[in-house]
Amino acid sequence: MIISKNIISPEIREILVGADKITAPMYSFNTVVVGSGAAGLNCADLIASNAHNGQSVAIITEGLKMGTSRNTGSDKQTYYKLTLSGDTPDSVGDMAKSLFDGGSMDGDLALCEAAGSTRAFLRLVGLGVPFPYNDYGEFAGYQTDHDTRTRATSCGPLTSKYMTEALERSIMSRDIPIFDGHRAVKLLTEAGRAVGVATLCANEAGVYNKYGLSIFSATNTVWATGGPSAIYQATVYPESQTCAHGTLLEAGAAAVNVTESQYGLASVKFRWNLSGTYQQVLPRYYSTAPDGSDEHEFLGDTFTNISKLLTAVFKKGYQWPFDPAKLYTLSEDGDMLLGSSLVDIAVFNERRKGRRVFMDFRRNPENACDFSGKLDYSLLEAEPRQYLENSNAMLPTPIERLSVMNAPAIELYKSHGIDLYNEPLEIDMCAQHNNGGFEVDCNYQSSSISHLFVVGEAAGVFGIHRPGGSALNSTQVGSMRAAECITSEDEYNRAPTNSVSLDCCKMLSQLAENGLNRDEILSLRNKYASVMTECGAFMRNTDKIKAAIQNIRNELDSYGKYKASEPSLLIELMINRDILITQYAYLSAILEYIDHGGKSRGSYLIIDSEAEIDQPIEIDRKHFNKICQITLDNMQPNFSWRSVRPIPERDNWFENVYNAYRKKRGF
Repeated sequence: MIISKNIISPEIREILVGADKITAPMYSFNTVVVGSGAAGLNCADLIASNAHNGQSVAIITEGLKMGTSRNTGSDKQTYYKLTLSGDTPDSVGDMAKSLFDGGSMDGDLALCEAAGSTRAFLRLVGLGVPFPYNDYGEFAGYQTDHDTRTRATSCGPLTSKYMTEALERSIMSRDIPIFDGHRAVKLLTEAGRAVGVATLCANEAGVYNKYGLSIFSATNTVWATGGPSAIYQATVYPESQTCAHGTLLEAGAAAVNVTESQYGLASVKFRWNLSGTYQQVLPRYYSTAPDGSDEHEFLGDTFTNISKLLTAVFKKGYQWPFDPAKLYTLSEDGDMLLGSSLVDIAVFNERRKGRRVFMDFRRNPENACDFSGKLDYSLLEAEPRQYLENSNAMLPTPIERLSVMNAPAIELYKSHGIDLYNEPLEIDMCAQHNNGGFEVDCNYQSSSISHLFVVGEAAGVFGIHRPGGSALNSTQVGSMRAAECITSEDEYNRAPTNSVSLDCCKMLSQLAENGLNRDEILSLRNKYASVMTECGAFMRNTDKIKAAIQNIRNELDSYGKYKASEPSLLIELMINRDILITQYAYLSAILEYIDHGGKSRGSYLIIDSEAEIDQPIEIDRKHFNKICQITLDNMQPNFSWRSVRPIPERDNWFENVYNAYRKKRGF
């Protein structure tokens, strides 16, 4: 379906598929943006607003409202930007350093993300995103994880949803064509340059050809498809978002830091991060047998001191991602201190036993109550007690505390049929965000394929750690810089060639009347995802990874055996293949990191046995300022290692910047 007031007339091309000739529509645009999340919408909107010389832009999307930006969040979903309130000094350089200090991040990208943060943030404010400010116009902030200031802000649980809604309104006002229901299945390239994409659309099957195949010829392609969402079984990515990394990997795009993902506690009935106030109100954790019997508050098996248990749960609020450095530490006196990430391990161990795990806001943890069943505040250590006092939340039960501290966090679950006043949340350890992705320069253009721009989570911007909320900032800054490059540089302004070569025959040959049905294809997908969760998530074992890589390679080599019984299922079959390619690249990179001497870091453990998790973990330092690049060449992984680029020294003398700017912009 094409969403546009204007009539979009394609050129009809003949394509040979085996012995058959088919016709396919070819649409031509200066730029196509693949993806309709916060990054893609912003990029298309800025291109349209800045375009000159008749530049045209279109959006290609599986579903306008299907992505992560539209469908995920947390207790108060964070947006990270330069400090815009209070008396604490801040600067672009300070923020760049905070990003760079996360490890394995290029300094020039850190500087771009910091320098563009205020412009990008205030643009969203201008579009109507309701970020809170005080009576004097200061945008209030708070300190998030891996932050050194109070740069974080939030609109509540649905910050990124508000962003996409505001950007969609702007897109619609400009009448930018949106090709909805189109799955991009191939990046078209010529001589190392992106020249467009091929898509499948089930709704158009039989209109031009039986496959629903369309061709988009473009001078520039912007890839804004989000993270590798469907490669894991235990994941907080929305079910509506599927992986699209395999398409670029197969085209030869270089990826970096794909070893680095974030994992944390999330609800599974409705996928949502359980960070912030969900933890700070001190809910009760318990597990049951599969049938709901044999209830057990298992955290007491790890934390024998109730005060330490309550502090660990509280700290999960702002130490939400699993972190091997937050398992055990040694005090100055040599005492073993228990960290917040032991909560994650305890949940994982219960799930591994086949038990179901829940967070309960109706009751306090056992042994933490006074004679009346209310929380005994004398048991709290200084930090959680002070936080609850400052929040006016010294109340009897977790749900009462949550209602005072963050009522929208309760309303969110109610809107999805879950009443926290009357039922617990079933939870698991889930994949949440990939800090790595495709390698880009300061204009967010691919390092290996020219005229291909990658923005949002698909871009390999971050490394080992990143401040909470910096991903949302990156969606806006990266897409802004890509749009500015496309609209200001003559090289990117010219019309598409319309001479793209098409090699879609293998893909289309997998449509057959006797092919797999939807349940069979989705069953395969679940099987693939379970392997990745088992060996490539936050617990990583070398032998399991090696076995998985070989199995995935065997599956890819014989993938032609699978057929889809109808065009809509051909798309699902291509998604499965995309998932396999992505898993193959990611696990190969993880194995390369381990073979290179890499150890536990970031949000994952590399261990041979779970018995090792009873003492401080050796955290990798050898690779802190190194980046591993991976490319696939005919499905053979190639690796290269390099040092991070430092934060650039720059000349900010005004007259010099002024004159350089005027010259570059043609004034």
